[in-house]
Amino acid sequence: MRGSFRRAVWGLAICLLVLPFRGAGGATIRVASPMTPPEWALLERELFRANTAACEEFFARYFDDRGYLECVERWGGDDGPDDAIENCNDWPHLHALGAPEKVLQMYKKAWEGHLRQFTEARTKQVPLAVDGMYYKEFPVMFDWQHNAEGLSVFNLQGLSDPGDVKFGHRVRRYAGFYMNEDPGAPNYDSEHQIIRSLFNGSRGPLLRRATPRDWAGDPIEVESRFKLGHGERSYDEMLAHFQEYTDIVGDHPLNLLATTLALNAYMLTHEEKYRLWLLEYVDAWAGRMEANGGVIPSNIGLDGKIGGASDGKWYGGTYGWAFTVRVPQTGLMDHRNRVHWSFIGFMNAYLLTGNDRYLDLWRKQADVINAQGKMLEGKLSTPRMYGVDGWYAFEPGPYQLNALEIYYLSMKPGDRAATAGDPWLKYLDGEDSGYPVRVLRGDLSRIRQRVEGMRRDSTSPDTRLADDPMEYNPASVTALIQLMQGGLHITRRASVLHCRLRYFDPIARRAGVPEDVAALVEAMTGDSVTLSLVNTSQVAERTLVVQAGAYAEHEFHSVSGPGDTETPIKDSTFTVQLAPGSGTQLKIAMKRFKNRPTLIAPWDRP
Repeated sequence: MRGSFRRAVWGLAICLLVLPFRGAGGATIRVASPMTPPEWALLERELFRANTAACEEFFARYFDDRGYLECVERWGGDDGPDDAIENCNDWPHLHALGAPEKVLQMYKKAWEGHLRQFTEARTKQVPLAVDGMYYKEFPVMFDWQHNAEGLSVFNLQGLSDPGDVKFGHRVRRYAGFYMNEDPGAPNYDSEHQIIRSLFNGSRGPLLRRATPRDWAGDPIEVESRFKLGHGERSYDEMLAHFQEYTDIVGDHPLNLLATTLALNAYMLTHEEKYRLWLLEYVDAWAGRMEANGGVIPSNIGLDGKIGGASDGKWYGGTYGWAFTVRVPQTGLMDHRNRVHWSFIGFMNAYLLTGNDRYLDLWRKQADVINAQGKMLEGKLSTPRMYGVDGWYAFEPGPYQLNALEIYYLSMKPGDRAATAGDPWLKYLDGEDSGYPVRVLRGDLSRIRQRVEGMRRDSTSPDTRLADDPMEYNPASVTALIQLMQGGLHITRRASVLHCRLRYFDPIARRAGVPEDVAALVEAMTGDSVTLSLVNTSQVAERTLVVQAGAYAEHEFHSVSGPGDTETPIKDSTFTVQLAPGSGTQLKIAMKRFKNRPTLIAPWDRP
């Protein structure tokens, strides 16, 4: 497919003109070459339509007119406020790619509704939330596996709606909870550069051992009413699930996910304090990795010492390297190490600086772990856990957690080896021309299957927990992020968007490609992108702005069309005007991580 498409495009004429486009910056490229829309382009447009229709049906099924999720409101790690808004995961991606305004309106309504819903919701027997599960529109105090999940939608709202006044207030307030700007939320110790507890939020840190009830929430009827995600059959089993989740005092790598709050505040306001705090906190953890033999410790005491709240054990703490617990239903042991999630904080620092140190620390950690490899049942196996007796929980193959993210940021050949076999990267290397059509069709099938499941769902609001509808959330964006943006789809970790290209509609003044436009990233290196653009409308011209990076953090150097006609850019954006039924392929030269990242739309920038 790719070869024939390229030959067809390069055999047609394109007019490349350096013209100003008011409010967008960069050059303007006019495309007039007729092109019959390729299959991938028609599938992309159909995926927009199917996603939107399915999300509308889902919203009508599970949310009321206030934006409240129709469920039993609960607190805890089994089911809680974070799960309610997770039902709209990937809707911000969908709108920012180019889905209709209705998608933005729905997820904003759900966000506003869930804030009110869980501010009103209160516990009776869990002290943390007796006055509301949210306070100041934020979790009162909980761990960042769950806080991050609950902020996955909010942290991407700025892609589409950075000018929303409430969003701006919240971005500043949320970041302030971790910069000691709110006296009621003393989460951060600037002297020791720690967040003082695994449980933290708008009411500050929890500085005592957690109880199973702190995690599980109030007593609840389970049998014949609810089907719990962890498989518990009774409230007693819910408590038993969290029996060993007590060691929460002191800092934990999961708290690095809080840095996304400061990153968004910086990209919106460009106030230096947010950047400085983020780098200070990530650098503190970087120093701890170096001091701990290259491995990130999972507990830092209130005194700032590694293992200081876990009897000196660097691997201690809930969700730490030694966090292996018993499953109450089966009696089997389960390994629940979550330290690899913290790489998001290092990605945030890399986005701000482009400094390879933030990646190299994790390469070296992988080297340390892989050096422990041994042959088990004829296969090289490497550990995932560390306890009093050393490394354990060996799994087949090398330790490669976060390898794709590291390579994506660095684009270094040495990092590529750890991602061998990734189908998207094989496609970008020119080894699988059928990948776009296959994954687009796969996402269409996923939508159909989820809508079918939703229509079969017989739960009622009083037998439904907040996480129950999630399995039917139809938003399917992985293929669109990869193919249109050359981007990573990172889920449930409070991550910002990492992509090579973004698009804006300068006519409608909104994020995303205009109606009828399809985009395909066909190849990508550290300093170039090959991009195909198609206007599937046979009667209407379409205009779009192409941006270098999710937040204009990259810079375009030049764009070349058919015949190697090169147009200098030297900007973070350029504009493309697509005549009806036209298309082209562009080779784009760029420099990555050169600019200060920003949430501000191209037409609103100085």
